[in-house]
Amino acid sequence: MHKIERVLISVTDKTGIVDLARNLSEMGARIISTGGTARMIRESGVPVQDVSEVTGFPEMLDGRLKTLHPKVEGGILAIRSRADHMRSLAEQGIDPIDMVVVNLYRFEEVAAKAGAHLEELIENIDIGGPTMIRAAAKNYQDVAVVVSPDDYKGIVEEMRANGGGLSPDTKWRLAKKAFRTTANYDSAISARLDREGSPALLPVDLNLRAPKLMDLRYGENPHQSAALYGTAGRGIAGAKQLQGKELSYNNLVDLDACWQLVAEFEQPAVAIIKHTNPCGCAEQATLAEAYRKALECDPVSAFGGVIGVNRIVDEETAREIAKIFVEAIAAPGYTPEALAALQGKKNLRLMEVAANPEPIVVKSISGGYLAQTADDATAQRSAITVQTKRAPSEEEWTGLLFGWKVAKHVKSNAIVYVRPGQTVSVGAGQMSRVDSVKIGALKAVLPLAGSVVASDAFFPFPDGLEEAVKNGATAFIQPGGSVRDPEVIAAADRLGVAMVFTGIRHFRH
Repeated sequence: MHKIERVLISVTDKTGIVDLARNLSEMGARIISTGGTARMIRESGVPVQDVSEVTGFPEMLDGRLKTLHPKVEGGILAIRSRADHMRSLAEQGIDPIDMVVVNLYRFEEVAAKAGAHLEELIENIDIGGPTMIRAAAKNYQDVAVVVSPDDYKGIVEEMRANGGGLSPDTKWRLAKKAFRTTANYDSAISARLDREGSPALLPVDLNLRAPKLMDLRYGENPHQSAALYGTAGRGIAGAKQLQGKELSYNNLVDLDACWQLVAEFEQPAVAIIKHTNPCGCAEQATLAEAYRKALECDPVSAFGGVIGVNRIVDEETAREIAKIFVEAIAAPGYTPEALAALQGKKNLRLMEVAANPEPIVVKSISGGYLAQTADDATAQRSAITVQTKRAPSEEEWTGLLFGWKVAKHVKSNAIVYVRPGQTVSVGAGQMSRVDSVKIGALKAVLPLAGSVVASDAFFPFPDGLEEAVKNGATAFIQPGGSVRDPEVIAAADRLGVAMVFTGIRHFRH
């Protein structure tokens, strides 16, 4: 195991770098560094040589040119077992470099700033850093490449245990991480610059790179392997788990469905999801009342479901939820009293979610991916047209607008019976719309009389409307657009019910 004798350090994130340099120096390694990193190390009392002393050239062009030099890259790339490589180094007076500790300019951080200008973006594209990282990773048998402060402690411990060297397995692991780092960095640059000056809503190249956040026990079924990828602090994938056993693949899919649904509402809202479809949803004056109303819709299906809420969970709501078996809850937060009320449910997963909507939705198909902009279309009452002789009453309008938001999150063909602020029954995923109407009625626990109906797409025939009216529905909201719209409207007029068109379809496959 070769002892690490010469280390090049050049980092933007200086977390832990002084301690690392001190430990390396104590083990006999000579430190080379650049700019502010060298200054910080030197001020800590650790001996350090400036890169400019090694290359014979000063840092130039406002720091753009520091390490791009044969005396740096040659010292990294030379294969120690190749006599001709080592002879070339000797002829040119180049000393080998055994470890490269580099992290990159914070391009992603700058790119995330509102109003970041192109000039600022370009200036924060690292050139020398990726070059050194790739060079070291390419020559991983001889050179250790360290790109993250997370690895400093383990590296120091291994070197102390092995006379100042690192094992081939460790160098290989570090090299793979290094290549992932540069790949992610280049992808971030490409994706951000692709948007600059472009009116396109979808990217030219679909960037699906994301770090693995956790391995899952299995996928949708026990014979399938699965893992979660994403960004910490972003949406369901990056949510913080406060309590409960490990998450399953299906938990995460359902949590995302309920979180997206409750995000539609401004008032306190609760959605109970089973297999990605809502079995209850309500918007009320208080969160506890919203939960009770959501549960009333289908208390049987709610057993073992997941719950999404759009407010910090309070004690009253927590105590209500604790009365039944629930798999998981997604919420923006929990009061200490709510956490105390739920702590007896040891397996209940409590997820604290940051509201970061994704602008693009991606699904995989065999051989590729489908990407679309998120379905963020909303229907304003002023833009909705009344199609029937009878206009909805104010109470019906309230129910129709609420039901339209829920129908958007029900699998097609979607039919939702509602009252103001409460789902009454849901018919989801049937092959024909009239069957969804019938299923919704068949599953109803609450009375359907006086309910109103939301349909995610048009009624292709009058039969669906006629069936819903037979079940007690008095008003309908749908997008319209069928060649048989006149027949459906005529049926509504004949039956004395109100119908409005949104002009917006909400298929969810």
